[in-house]
Amino acid sequence: MTTLHTPERLSTTEFLSRVYEAAPRLAVFDCDGTLWGLDSGSAFMDWTIEKRLLSPEAIAWLNERYEGYKSGKVSELAICGEMVQVYRGISEKTLRNAAAEFFGEMIEPHIFPEMLQLVRDLQAAGTDIWAVSSTCDWVVEEGVKRFGISANRVLAACVECSNGVATDRLRDVPTDEGKVVSLARMGITSPDAVFGNSVHDAAMLSIAKHSFPVNPSAELASFSAEHGWPVYYPEAVAR
Repeated sequence: MTTLHTPERLSTTEFLSRVYEAAPRLAVFDCDGTLWGLDSGSAFMDWTIEKRLLSPEAIAWLNERYEGYKSGKVSELAICGEMVQVYRGISEKTLRNAAAEFFGEMIEPHIFPEMLQLVRDLQAAGTDIWAVSSTCDWVVEEGVKRFGISANRVLAACVECSNGVATDRLRDVPTDEGKVVSLARMGITSPDAVFGNSVHDAAMLSIAKHSFPVNPSAELASFSAEHGWPVYYPEAVAR
């Protein structure tokens, strides 16, 4: 049986104070569960299925693969890539328009106000902000617009586009150690601060000078306790 440890838990005031005291020059944020409360990757998948953006054949294949993921037969890395590859043959314009409609409708109401305030405060102080996510770039780039984070500071799951149309050729799938690899590719090997919510952010949190688990899963909370990282739960989930 796995033993779960309990980390120190910070109030909003304590959390913000510790981040501001760290005065990071470069900060990295995971997105789903960290900047907003829902998993926008799986939610976008469900939304595009409901909207029939995907063909019946693609929907059947994706549903089968996702069931395999939930049962442990398909890896996190594989499913995150496949959830972007499934949109092959669809124009990038269509996908970006869909992402904009989806995010405004389904995810924006679940943005954590405290995290929005924090990102804006850090930007005002001159901090270079990056977003790293295993969700598709169309959704992540749309979502972080609300935080003033530009597309050239986003590392997300993505495919190559040819003549404005999505292909199934993967360019990046940042998850687990892959998040560290993606950051290193940009010359970021020891960020001043990293914020993440799941065990898939653990590797990224581990390279930070200051690690800030936000809304952590039980597994990440236990990992945080072992590493002496205090955790923070935004009000919406603390309740």
